[in-house]
Amino acid sequence: MHKMLGLAPLLLGACSTAPAAPAASPIHGETPGHTCTQDGTDQFIGHSRTDAVGAEIKRVSNAAVLRWAPPGIMLTMDYRADRVTVWLDAANKITKIRCG
Repeated sequence: MHKMLGLAPLLLGACSTAPAAPAASPIHGETPGHTCTQDGTDQFIGHSRTDAVGAEIKRVSNAAVLRWAPPGIMLTMDYRADRVTVWLDAANKITKIRCG
């Protein structure tokens, strides 16, 4: 009986389930289910930069990634179908919104 108790942890370990598959991750700059569209984003032109506005821009554009572009910042030229870029002026007001 004591020998069986020593084997119990090993037997229970053999019954464990396989780990869950990882969440969908970006592949070549695209997050599955997220392709940015500019339709409806012009409504944010002139608004101040806030987390809430950023979240709403992501929702409206269906983007997975939001990139803020303050004045004078260098941006990469790589294209990402799942990204929305929001340009700002010196007062942190939105001046332009584009996908990619």
